[in-house]
Order: sequence, then C-alpha cells, then structure tokens
Amino acid sequence: MTFPLPSRRALLAAGLALALPALAAAEDFPSKPITFVVPFAAGSATDQIARALGQSVTDQTKQPVVVDNKGGASGQIASSQVARAPADGYTVLITTNTTHAANEHLYKKLSYDPVKDFAPITGLGKGGQVLVVRPDAPYKNVMDLVAAAKKSPGKLSFGSGSSSSRTAGEMFKQLSGTDILHVPYKSNPNAITDLMGGQIDFMITDTSTGVPQIKGGKLKALGVSTAERNPLLPDVPTIAEAGVKGYDMGYWFAAYAPAGTPPAVVAKLNALLAAGTRSEAARRFFEGSGSVPWTTSPEELAKFQAAETAKWGRVIKAAGIEPE
Repeated sequence: MTFPLPSRRALLAAGLALALPALAAAEDFPSKPITFVVPFAAGSATDQIARALGQSVTDQTKQPVVVDNKGGASGQIASSQVARAPADGYTVLITTNTTHAANEHLYKKLSYDPVKDFAPITGLGKGGQVLVVRPDAPYKNVMDLVAAAKKSPGKLSFGSGSSSSRTAGEMFKQLSGTDILHVPYKSNPNAITDLMGGQIDFMITDTSTGVPQIKGGKLKALGVSTAERNPLLPDVPTIAEAGVKGYDMGYWFAAYAPAGTPPAVVAKLNALLAAGTRSEAARRFFEGSGSVPWTTSPEELAKFQAAETAKWGRVIKAAGIEPE
C-alpha cells in the first residue's frame, strides 16, 4: 500500500503548528519567577554577580529572581541540576570557566556535558585573582613564599574552591618549581575561612572574594594573577613581576540555559542579562571586584567557550594536573 506524500503547504502548516507554542511562550516570557543557579557558595564572586543581575532582571520584568547556591564538586552539582531542568528559560546557570572550560580536563567523568547539555546565553564579565596569605604570615612577597616552599617540599598548603583557583595554584607550583599540597574546598569563601584560621598557608582567589578581606586587614596580598596590575590593588605587583615569570591567569562569568531552550527565550534572556550588566548593582560589583563587564551573543559565547576549553586544557596539562 502506498501513501500520498504530504503537500508543501501541509508541511508548512505542521511546522507552524509546532512553532506557535514556543513563540507564544517566548512572547509571554517571563511570566513567573526565574531561578539563577550558582555553582558556588554565597559570597563568592559568581554569587555576587548573580544577585546583581537578578535584581536588574526583576526590575526589568517585575518577576522575582531566586538565587540558588549549589556549591560542591567544582560546580558539577549545580551544572547537573540545570542540565536536567525544563528547557523553558526559567532555570539559568550563572557560572564560570570552572564548569564550562576547566572541569572536563580536571575530571575523568563529569555528571554533565558542558556543550551538549546547555544553550549558551551570554558572557557576563571577566576578572582576575589574587594570591593571599594571613597578615601574620612570614612572607613579605611572592618570592619569600616560593623560598619557604622550596625549603620544605610538601609542607606548605594552598586551598581552592573552584577550578580557576585550583588551576591558578597548580600553575604557581609549576612555574615556581615548588611542591605544595593542594586542599580542596566547596567554594573560595570556605577556603578563605580556613586560611584566616591557619589551616592552610595561602590561596589564589577571585578578587571580589579576596579584596574585601585584604581591605579589612584580615588577609595580605602578595600578587595578582593577571598580566596587568589590578586597579583595586595598585600597589600589589603581578605574580609575574614579583618573580614567577610567565604567570598569567584570569577567569570569566557566563550564563547558560538547559539545552533545547527555545531560541526566542534565549534571545530574551540575552537581552535581559546584557542590560543587567549595565545596571547600577552590576556596576558596583565590577568596580568593587576589579572585574569588567563582557557580553556576547549566544553564538559568540559558544565559540569563546570552545577556545577557552582548549586553552584551559593546555594550562592544566602543562601544570601536570592529573584528572580525578
């Protein structure tokens, strides 16, 4: 038995019927609260930018934005949660290069796929890190720390609560030729608490987490991770100029929705978040953290993520980090 092929008009009608619900959903979006899932603890840089952007999105749409902190496993818990969420735009991952560039090189098996499980929305910002010790630590500068590490191999320790912080510390070890113990934490604020309590010797943390502690006299900065000095810490040398030649490590923030989110909804989220980076709350975050706003199209973020994933792979391999 043969069946007649559907006409072109019938195919177009069927396609339109499928597209109309998605278009209608995008037209009404958002019609209920949005959840921003953050892979790190409250107080982290990612948490701070998520809350600033959430306030702006609420101001623009009159819909509440809930910030849900799901720290742990270098962002895998939060990323997996968003990957499994309904693809309707109401669950957004506010994250960093930790989950979407570095993790696949740090773990033999991830609980999510950083490319296939997500729809890129936009970049949000870029920043750097700072090497900090306790104020009473016996290190006046970076090379004092290096000398102490070389004098007692394996005795000093550094903490990290993100892949950015971990890789920054491992790169420091590699370029300085030192043997230093790594201590993992759920988030950088947790590591800073232990650093101030004397459980670890130093860490390289994002500036938005570290600068308030430095300004408050609770931590001492020895060097910043980027190639240029940070305007918030103009008297602090870069780690490279302090003696560890070739050192340069930054980080970025970006937003992702679950894979399959309608393009029209992604476009709306892109516009809302891009406007959010220009809000007063975001401006205070960027100025206070020494970071800068950075927005993209979804396509530009996808290309950037691919390039960054390759770059972080090279850095992690050169640092001698074995996947866990």
